[in-house]
Amino acid sequence: MIFYSKKINKIPGLKSFFFTRKNGLSKGIYKSLNCGLGSNDKKKIVKKNITIVSKKTGCKLNKLIMLKQYHSNKIINFDNFLVKKRYKADGIITTYPNFSFGILTADCVPILVADKENKTIAAIHSGWKGANSGIIENLIKKFKQKKSKISNLIVAIGPCIEQKNYEVKEDFVKKIKLKNYDYKKYFKNSNKKIYFNLRLFVNNKFLKLGIPNRNIDHINKDTYSDYKNFFSYRRSVHNNDSDYGRCISVICRY
Repeated sequence: MIFYSKKINKIPGLKSFFFTRKNGLSKGIYKSLNCGLGSNDKKKIVKKNITIVSKKTGCKLNKLIMLKQYHSNKIINFDNFLVKKRYKADGIITTYPNFSFGILTADCVPILVADKENKTIAAIHSGWKGANSGIIENLIKKFKQKKSKISNLIVAIGPCIEQKNYEVKEDFVKKIKLKNYDYKKYFKNSNKKIYFNLRLFVNNKFLKLGIPNRNIDHINKDTYSDYKNFFSYRRSVHNNDSDYGRCISVICRY
């Protein structure tokens, strides 16, 4: 099963893909389309899974660019880099055709962005750390440097953990409060527990930066509760699993 952003897929020459964990080759806790090269799954199997993804998207494997993600706000301008290296960052952007970008997640938000006019594409991995430290703001700056108009940007916000499953502590609230005057709207108190709305937090970042609400596309799926379709870091911790797989989301420019 694959989910798509209808808004991005309407743009000629561009396609978005939010892959689930299905139809891969991995076994056990990684079953089955684990694309996490940083997981403890067998590397040969993970690479075969990525090859499956490449074939499904119609993008050449050697043009599918992935990152060493580390919950940062760093975005690579791919126009200035070579293809062969795997860069350490949590976002990537290019004006080049015939490339695709793959972002790995397991509760965090995969975000695919495209300029519907000049066809610049980008992908970012945004957990609370990245969003709180400015990765979305950095992304919009990069688009502006590429001469993109904010009104032309289409944003697809993919599957992530829902608020009802994202329990946090008081010190977490303080970290969000430090950088967000409207922080209260992202938290819900229930039975003396605090829950964080990551999707809304990310969505509102884009709205504040001028992205029209009509240009934002949500794939409203909960990675934590939907075990059959998604890997989840938090669920794996609660289950005392030794590790966890990662789903991949891809944006292609043909």
